[in-house]
Amino acid sequence: IRDALVKGFDVDTMRRLPPPQELGIIKGFIVVDDSKNKKYPIYKYYVHDEQGKYDKLVMCCQEEQTKAKVKIGNNVKIQNNVSVYEGVELEDYVFCGPSMVFTNISNPRSAVIRKDSYENTIVRKGASVGANATVICGNEIGKFALIGAGAVITKNIKPYALVVGNPAKQIGWVSEYGHRLNFENGKATCKESLQRYELINGQVKKID
Repeated sequence: IRDALVKGFDVDTMRRLPPPQELGIIKGFIVVDDSKNKKYPIYKYYVHDEQGKYDKLVMCCQEEQTKAKVKIGNNVKIQNNVSVYEGVELEDYVFCGPSMVFTNISNPRSAVIRKDSYENTIVRKGASVGANATVICGNEIGKFALIGAGAVITKNIKPYALVVGNPAKQIGWVSEYGHRLNFENGKATCKESLQRYELINGQVKKID
């Protein structure tokens, strides 16, 4: 269980875990069932942090959605009120802010079943999605991109891009530490890490 939760897991792994009343607290993990729909219970898995708090939502898994894969990498932080649906892939060190939304069907209809048509969404390593943002399915958020609170992602986002608004528009670039990069002659330095970056042909790369 610890390996599944910490080192990355998919929905099939979560399905094999026992229900909350049987699992309880095991080696720093607590599981609660707060679903009103008992036919398809929703299990929320919280990780015990160093301060003894159970406030980091690791996964929200609904039993009827276990056939397709969900991939969550290492050290991903998923905040309160966030559901990760099948078709979504979160690489290492991704941050999902409170109440942000993933989708997996671009043209949903209640009367039309499209479980075989889920569209993939990928959030690359180190990217952050702000509170109440919405990511329309079928798009890719580049590594270390920063999505502002309330933004609506309707297209692919470049690595290190800073985007805001509805629909989301790029307004700048950020470092791996999340600070705004101000380029001069194609070069910029993060004020916190002092890492250097270059901007070439509309793409940002860190200078090793």
